[in-house]
This record gives sequence, C-alpha cells and structure tokens, in this order.
Amino acid sequence: MKMKQSISQFESAFEQETSLERRRREQLRRRAANRSRARRIERTQQSGTVRFSVLAICLTVTVIVVAIAMFEALSLLIS
Repeated sequence: MKMKQSISQFESAFEQETSLERRRREQLRRRAANRSRARRIERTQQSGTVRFSVLAICLTVTVIVVAIAMFEALSLLIS
C-alpha cells in the first residue's frame, strides 16, 4: 500500500511539474513573439519617419528649383 501511494504521489508531482513547464514555455514563447512584434513596429515607424523626411526635403528642393527656373525663364523672356 505504501509503495502505491508513493508512486501515485510521484506521478502527480510529475504531472504538476510538466504542467508548469508547459505554461512556462508557452509564456516564454508569447513574450518572444511580443518582443519581436514590438521591434518590427518600431523599425516600421522609424523607416516611415525617415521616408517622410526625405519626401519633404525632395519636395522642398523641387519647389525651389522650379521657382528659380521659372524666374530665369521669365527674365530671359522680358529682356
């Protein structure tokens, strides 16, 4: 009787331990996925900011060049 009780205690302890391990692994997997998602979002936002800045600079330079070219053409036509 004592042997059966100790085996059943051992089995229940083993089941509890495997259950805890499964939960820990799942939690670690979720944390890793969340960190990965957060890094991806951060990279996307940074690249979006850089792209927007480059676009704004290009538009500004284009406006300046076109304005200068128009005034040069106007001065050639007038003189």
